[in-house]
Amino acid sequence: MPKTPALFPEEENYFALLSGLKKRIQSAQIKAVLAVNRELILLYWQIGREILARQQAEGWGGKVIERLAQDLKREFPDMKGFSRSNLMYMRAFAEAWPDEQFVHQAGGQIPWKHNCVILEKVKDPTERLWYIQQTVENGWSRNVLVLQIESGLFQRQGGAITNFERTLPSPQSDLVQQLIKDPYHLEFLPLGKKFQERELENALVAHIRDFLMELGVGFAFVGSQYYLNIGGEDFYLDLLFYHLELRCFIIIDLKMGEFKAEYSGKMNLYVSAVDDLLRKKHDNPTIGIILCKSKNKTIAEYALRNVNTPIAVSTHKLPKQLQESLPTAEQLEMELEAAVKELGDDQPDEP
Repeated sequence: MPKTPALFPEEENYFALLSGLKKRIQSAQIKAVLAVNRELILLYWQIGREILARQQAEGWGGKVIERLAQDLKREFPDMKGFSRSNLMYMRAFAEAWPDEQFVHQAGGQIPWKHNCVILEKVKDPTERLWYIQQTVENGWSRNVLVLQIESGLFQRQGGAITNFERTLPSPQSDLVQQLIKDPYHLEFLPLGKKFQERELENALVAHIRDFLMELGVGFAFVGSQYYLNIGGEDFYLDLLFYHLELRCFIIIDLKMGEFKAEYSGKMNLYVSAVDDLLRKKHDNPTIGIILCKSKNKTIAEYALRNVNTPIAVSTHKLPKQLQESLPTAEQLEMELEAAVKELGDDQPDEP
């Protein structure tokens, strides 16, 4: 076969030039789209402000919006966005954000339909701004934004009980605290009425894309039932992740019942072992998350008080049809003990 001729230095320079120009063009395209979006949203804000001001000054009612919609569509037949409902959103947008600077700094950074979703579903101004910032930072589609709002993500951020303030350096402790949610919504799992921890784990692995979305941006899945040999004994981590922004391993231990104090001791063992066996020089300290059905706040706080590894205790929210059918902690223990007796050494995970 004929050999591909080597590139002359001039050709190498040409392809370097081409690559650089492609990046500049792509960057310019993105900036152009954002600029158009900002101008459109600024126009909508100005229209909304005018409607709002006229209604307040002249005492006009809602019928003026319907008339404006008809007249604007007649004047600009090729332009979309002048429906009565969209004019109502424009008015609401201007009323919610009276400062034009907001349009340039926040609202203009996301598409108009995203702004409409936030206006409709979120009433608190601080919460609205938070969802806008998160949309910009994470690149959420409109469907993902709706999902995050309906799951109450704002209220769930930073709600877990942790010892991060004492065990992690600042500002990492603050960043990690905001990373952990409480509860974690797992309604997407197709679980039957009778299931055990391993089935919950397997369902999460099978639906890892949905679970990663619930965990948040930055999580990379390393493995389930991740094997560690500690002091000559075999241990298996339920779920192991690596967080790309925090630069650390994150262990998740799944529990179907209420949090128990001894869970923190076992997680302390896991975190210490991963720090010694897997953590590299550039990695930050490993973090453990104990995910339970419920928790007693006082017991969880006492259990973590003198633990020197970073651990969080949070809860999970399973599909609604399972809420009333879950076994009690005592029933669960009896069932798991029976299963262990039957399986012997084939069951690696402890109840």
